[in-house]
Amino acid sequence: MTDDAPVPHSADRPHVKPWIADIHAYVPGRARGVDGRELVKLSANENPLGTSPRALAVLAEAGTPERYPDPDALALREAIGKAHGLDPARIVCGTGSDELLNLAAQAFAGPGDNIVHVRYGFSVYDIATRRCGAQVVVAPDADYGTDVDALLACVNADTRVVFLANPNNPTGTWLPRAEVERLHAGLRPDILLVLDQAYAEYLPDGEDDGGMALAAGAGNVLVTRTFSKIHGLAGERIGWATGAPHLVDALNRIRGPFNVTASGQRAGIAALGDRDFVARSRDHNAAERTRFVNVIESLGNHGLRAVPSEANFVLVLFEGEVTADAALAALARDGYAVRHLPGQGLPHALRITIGTTAQMADIAATLRRLCGEAG
Repeated sequence: MTDDAPVPHSADRPHVKPWIADIHAYVPGRARGVDGRELVKLSANENPLGTSPRALAVLAEAGTPERYPDPDALALREAIGKAHGLDPARIVCGTGSDELLNLAAQAFAGPGDNIVHVRYGFSVYDIATRRCGAQVVVAPDADYGTDVDALLACVNADTRVVFLANPNNPTGTWLPRAEVERLHAGLRPDILLVLDQAYAEYLPDGEDDGGMALAAGAGNVLVTRTFSKIHGLAGERIGWATGAPHLVDALNRIRGPFNVTASGQRAGIAALGDRDFVARSRDHNAAERTRFVNVIESLGNHGLRAVPSEANFVLVLFEGEVTADAALAALARDGYAVRHLPGQGLPHALRITIGTTAQMADIAATLRRLCGEAG
């Protein structure tokens, strides 16, 4: 047998499909240091202000855990529809938006097909693509942002799905409405465009990439959202998607039958009604993000650079004598966990969630000291 000959299957155990074996499992943000200490977690883009008080009050109420939740999440879908001006029949809920992203790939692609996403895209896109047996196609970025022309150049006869996070994770970059519309116009009608808007609520009032309008009027656009970020309900795992009836029908056919818990459904409805909490979270994030970016810009002579972000985190590049590894270790020593993503081609960067005012002051002081500047 030659070295490059395929290894024959043995009959003594089940064999995983090769496209599943190629998956690198999702690695969550760290919460502890290498020494086991619990760290302040600024690695998972959670809301530093916590959870909507209205949602917390609902979660504290006694429920009926012996009963299955509403399999159709009807009341939650009606609340989402009311909040966003959507037909509830065109909404499907999921166990976080991650489930819906995976279902979109599974429903519309498979072996022999390919799925396109931008370089430095959300790591779940790669997993969802491989999970259904499709080929991963990665489009070049434009200075860590989405390049529409590069995405369209990667589309071929085998393309079935294009994933786009807007704002993007882990870079925080944002594609304006005209560019999203240009991307959609350049796709064949049989290619599904999935617009992942997990961080859309952090955009300034009036900013809109047009995704909801496209999903309402086109037959090949699916928009996904989550309650994990600005609503502070990451632990309840609630997501939703909207699109044409045939898209929603496809996801409903293969989703879990009771995929959103009863408590999650109640909390989601309450969170949608707490507009003050959402506004306060958005305002806090914008102010602290601006302040933090100013700190990074002041350290530019040491090789630090902040990728422009419209999300609740900043991707900090370390392009000089101070390395991302050194910054990661220094922040951990000072009690903070941030996200290092060498597996996504970003060994020279740290994604830092915007925390409280005090937490961001600590992070800034650590980075200044590391650069030899006054803390």
